[in-house]
Amino acid sequence: MKQTFLLIACILFSFEAYNQTYRLIAHRGGVVDSVHAENSLPALEAAVKQGYWMTEIDLRLTKDGVFILQHDRSFKDHFGVDKPATAMTWEEIRKLKHHQTGSGVITLEEALRTCRGKMQVMIDNKIAGNDTVMFSQVIRLLKKYNLLEQALMIGTDESTPYFTGKIKLSCTRQQLEDNKKKAGFKPGHYYLFGGTDSMTAEDVAWAAREGIMVVAAVNRFHYRDVKNPDEAVAADVETLKSWGVRYFQIDSEFSRYFRK
Repeated sequence: MKQTFLLIACILFSFEAYNQTYRLIAHRGGVVDSVHAENSLPALEAAVKQGYWMTEIDLRLTKDGVFILQHDRSFKDHFGVDKPATAMTWEEIRKLKHHQTGSGVITLEEALRTCRGKMQVMIDNKIAGNDTVMFSQVIRLLKKYNLLEQALMIGTDESTPYFTGKIKLSCTRQQLEDNKKKAGFKPGHYYLFGGTDSMTAEDVAWAAREGIMVVAAVNRFHYRDVKNPDEAVAADVETLKSWGVRYFQIDSEFSRYFRK
């Protein structure tokens, strides 16, 4: 009983660590640092413990049709194998070990099982083409783990026709304006996605009037050429907050800007 109480207390503390005005989405599969590799099981588990509302996971397909989590096209940088997922079977990929943390690649189903009942998911679809049979399996898995209702997707132009209406898709303001002209448009099918470099205060206000969700991206990659990146990130976060943005996809190192 005492251990159960301590576990609950720790979970509640983790959730209270962040300002509940904002909902945070952990970029690249969870809490990513020197001990948690991107898109790994430990990174997902750490995001759950730290109270993230959602995690963004990168979806790829193996040579033999298994959905896995992997950001880069090849496994060279983190696993030392210069081959893409599409050139390797799952049996080959599951033997890979991250050079720094020792973590392995995990399947989409493993990730969804870990998130079920604890954390929502944003899927960055990095699969080329529009194989509707394969993509129907993604929807099936989200349903299986009760994660489809609030799921978000960063899609591709090719797969957009299939996923429209099945999962909420990322758009720019212009794409949303274009979609509004199409038959069957519904605000709930999309969300406005971007940072201070790709959307404005007026865009955010427009989306609010239209009933469209807004998600801001604050990722280290966007600041790679900035002289003082930490200052730039802090300024952008405050700007986005002032625009009324409440959903943020962030690299976990930026969670400090959302603590109480």
